[in-house]
Amino acid sequence: MDVTASRGRGRLSLYLDLIRWDRPAGTLLLLWPTLSALWIAAGGFPGWHLLAVFVVGTFLMRSAGCAANDVADRDFDGHVERTAERPVTSGAVGVAEALTLGAALALVAFALVLTTNHAAVTWSVLALAVTLVYPFTKRFFAMPQAVLGIAFSFGIPMAFAAVRGGDSRSIDSLAGAVPALAWWLLLGNLFWVLAYDTEYAMVDRDDDLRIGIKTSAITLGRFDVVAVMAFYAVFLLVWAVLGAGLGFGWPYFVGLVAAAAIAAWHFTLIRTRTREGCFRAFRLNHWLGFAVFAGIVAQFALR
Repeated sequence: MDVTASRGRGRLSLYLDLIRWDRPAGTLLLLWPTLSALWIAAGGFPGWHLLAVFVVGTFLMRSAGCAANDVADRDFDGHVERTAERPVTSGAVGVAEALTLGAALALVAFALVLTTNHAAVTWSVLALAVTLVYPFTKRFFAMPQAVLGIAFSFGIPMAFAAVRGGDSRSIDSLAGAVPALAWWLLLGNLFWVLAYDTEYAMVDRDDDLRIGIKTSAITLGRFDVVAVMAFYAVFLLVWAVLGAGLGFGWPYFVGLVAAAAIAAWHFTLIRTRTREGCFRAFRLNHWLGFAVFAGIVAQFALR
């Protein structure tokens, strides 16, 4: 992209490109497990206040994360066909400008969390730290997608903290606001993130090998497709066991079966490892998360 032409574009348009406004898949991948946890923690509809906090906050934090990620990866993205024209990489948006936008979005998200309770606020700080660390793990960690999995699953303990936590600042109170169930849900969801972000990494594998960054697609090598399907299976198994333990019935498991069918369809998209097939599987993964969430909503609505 010509830098002079880029600077001629409106700043708002560039900022919307930076936060992936026209590509909401990432927000939805973050949103569905967060809302699923919110419904489970609340035993049904959590109320409009918490729903608004987590929906808007998820969008803001994903947007802030995109800005931070693009700054961290600016020296790599120029060598990757799919990312070479991102605003920071092309020079259309400066580093300080992108960081300022990201910080502003994160502060607005933090202001929303401040309307909940001290437990949720405290856990949100840790969630932000993991989000900021993730882009740098590509330089030294063989499976950076696992770190992304924690970042993209941290809405789960935050949802439990917002519903069940209080304003006490004691360590016992903070820990008690997030029960073991939340951490098991996070662990299961981490495997879903490993599945879809490995598909994403498969799109750029050739470029990533050339520039020397680490991804799960490179680490797994010829076992990538098998691993992706195994990750899906672990996610669905963990959430099935947890659902059975909670006494969930057929509506919840219909949602899981629908999610399993989507995962099976994704196998047909990625088995030949084409860029187009892998990217399509990644972009449509939010339907898998929606199927699980819909099953949870139906479970509580029909109870």
